[in-house]
Amino acid sequence: MKKKILLFSTIISLLTSSAFASNGKKVFETYCWGCHHQTAEAFAPSFKDIASKRSSNEIKAMIVDPKSVSKIFGYKRNAMPNFKLSDENLSSITEYILSFKSKDLNKTTIDDSYQNIAINKREK
Repeated sequence: MKKKILLFSTIISLLTSSAFASNGKKVFETYCWGCHHQTAEAFAPSFKDIASKRSSNEIKAMIVDPKSVSKIFGYKRNAMPNFKLSDENLSSITEYILSFKSKDLNKTTIDDSYQNIAINKREK
């Protein structure tokens, strides 16, 4: 019985996150696309860049009240307009933005050959 409940809740979770991603993309195409791009810098920061720096609550706050939040973040100016989105659309776009967060952001790998080059250069 516990396995069935776990399986059911997993399926519901996947369907819900898939629905949020699909709806988030629609919200992006409706409101954000003119200034933001998913992975490349456009007029405004990319979603990948935003997701790497901001929490869910910070993203939501910036969408709802960009002027105030920009001041808190220390920006001198802000070009983003206020958006009056439903709670569902606000959650959807936030999840969509966060879906671009790099999975290996905190991993640093140094290839041995590059490390040897640095050591050899210092020895010369």
